[in-house]
Amino acid sequence: MMKDSELISLASDVLHSEANAITGAAKRLDGNFAKAVRTIMEHKGKLLVCGVGKSGLIGQKLAATLSSTGTPAVFMHACDAVHGDLGVYEPGDPTLLISNSGATVECIRLMPILKKFNSPIIALIGNLDSPMGRDSDIVLDATSCGEADPLGIVPTNSTTLALAMGDALACAIMKARGFSKEDFAKFHPAGQLGRNLLLKVCDVMHPIGHCAVAKPESTIREAVIEMTRKPLGAACILDPDMTLEGFMTDGDLRRMLQTVVDLDSVKCADIMTKSPICVEPDASLGRAVSLMEGRTSKISVLPVVESGKCVGMIRLHDIYQPQ
Repeated sequence: MMKDSELISLASDVLHSEANAITGAAKRLDGNFAKAVRTIMEHKGKLLVCGVGKSGLIGQKLAATLSSTGTPAVFMHACDAVHGDLGVYEPGDPTLLISNSGATVECIRLMPILKKFNSPIIALIGNLDSPMGRDSDIVLDATSCGEADPLGIVPTNSTTLALAMGDALACAIMKARGFSKEDFAKFHPAGQLGRNLLLKVCDVMHPIGHCAVAKPESTIREAVIEMTRKPLGAACILDPDMTLEGFMTDGDLRRMLQTVVDLDSVKCADIMTKSPICVEPDASLGRAVSLMEGRTSKISVLPVVESGKCVGMIRLHDIYQPQ
């Protein structure tokens, strides 16, 4: 059995090898990449993505990425294409063929047929001096200069590079189209990404009437009773005009109890956070998540403030739990 140090060293070598393959490809990018972007963008229909084996799996991911970022794309297995799947084509639909060798028999046999569909052929290949390299309209150089595995034969560098090149293509098209976060959310309405972009804090927050509320001069005992009646993990410390004076969480109470026993001897003003992080009701859920998780010491509940008045609370649980 290999030692832990040997396993870690091997893993490090693989990661460095794959990173070097991507770095090398970045340096070789040329006008063919820009031409591929324009060919896909200028076509009003869809893009067909085609491959076999590991390249086919990469193609499926790329088609999904493109579709979710505003470019209609369909994956078609090269073997299935000649058994009825060519019916998906409309005249002029471009095709992205993925092959490390550039000599995948199933793809080569398909190329003359694709040309009859007036399909511009974009080849994402690892061997420019290959049948696919010579016969395609646009060639994207995904030469990986060997694989990263100990035998040098398992698709590692080649598949990682093909995936990265596909991501680069999708990102360039996104930028060129002016694809926005709002556009992205339209294609992800059921996932957390869509919720974070489409929904606002006011859509999921707890209104102030459902929240524990105390005054700065209230005793901790009074606050604990209120927080037990309305167990949302915190209490809003308010003035009579609903101005937020402070915020007190369950964590604040636990820390206090490590040194204080008499709950009637301590006021909320003594332990509350006097300038808490707040969020507006019209802010996106993504903004609320960023405020809670994008910090060294994460927090799980925020007061919601509008025009200086506290209107409720939102918990991280509310964001990640569909209503």
